[in-house]
Amino acid sequence: MDLEALITARSADWQRLGALARRRNLTGAEIDELITRYQDSSTELSALRTSYGETREGEFLSVQLSRARGRFTGAGRNILVLLGAFFTMALPAALYRVRWWTLGAALFTIAVAALSYWWIVANPEILGFLGSEAALEQYAEEDFVGYYSEFSESSFAARVFTNNAWIAAQCIAFGITGLWVPVVLVQNALGLGQSAAVLGAHGHLDVFFLWIAPHGLLELTMVFVAAGAGLRIFWAWVAPGAKTRMQSLADDGRALIVVAIGTTIFLFISGLVEGFVTRQDWPWPIKIGIGAAALGLYLVYALWLGGRAVRAGETGALEKFDGGAQRVYAG
Repeated sequence: MDLEALITARSADWQRLGALARRRNLTGAEIDELITRYQDSSTELSALRTSYGETREGEFLSVQLSRARGRFTGAGRNILVLLGAFFTMALPAALYRVRWWTLGAALFTIAVAALSYWWIVANPEILGFLGSEAALEQYAEEDFVGYYSEFSESSFAARVFTNNAWIAAQCIAFGITGLWVPVVLVQNALGLGQSAAVLGAHGHLDVFFLWIAPHGLLELTMVFVAAGAGLRIFWAWVAPGAKTRMQSLADDGRALIVVAIGTTIFLFISGLVEGFVTRQDWPWPIKIGIGAAALGLYLVYALWLGGRAVRAGETGALEKFDGGAQRVYAG
């Protein structure tokens, strides 16, 4: 199958399928046309995925098929059924679709943080620009750890969650600029590298990793997910594929709303870990184990369950959850 030839030949038909699916009232002839186009396009999507795997064209066609399928399902479903479908299909699928962007954001952050750390280690005089020796020693000996017990567990968890959710929201909302996400990632990476360097200079590098690990495994992953989602919507604008830029932005935007919901949920979990676990006087293997379990929960949810949902044809967008599927009827 020649991908370019298929797109050229069938793009108008896929657009027509989407237009019929969005139309409020359909005539009898249009209902027949919608069903026929749905059947033909389903076959083409299957062949497209078999030959080329995941492509932007395949995602576009999947969205159109999802809209059309919603017109066949009749009256709105029970809200509990819709929520179940959302959390078992749409949400994990949306998180799965940004997995490579998430990995890219993670690798970029780690690289910048490592370079920042080694630059300061190789040039100790830089520490003087970060603060006085007394202030840096105070930070390494007391303030870094003291930060986690400055407020009560619930208050601290709420503060952490609010701050991280705000960062994630910025990455998604302003990702289309192409600049905001890299700036946020660099700022966070430099902060991590500088903190590690200050603690390392005072012989407490182990403290840095021990106190970051319990909550940071999931917390940082969620920042990477939000950053990856923001970068993806920027790329949807830069390289829309067979769609117009507005169509590409609209389709990816609906999926990224779902990603935003997912990051909020998992950031809430990481906030609970930071507020109620990190500060505890428990053995480190237990605290880090809890953080690793929280990260493992996310990875299973996003990669295993999400991958299964995507292979089943789930797009991860919100159009199916706007109060129930619409009924096909003649006007």
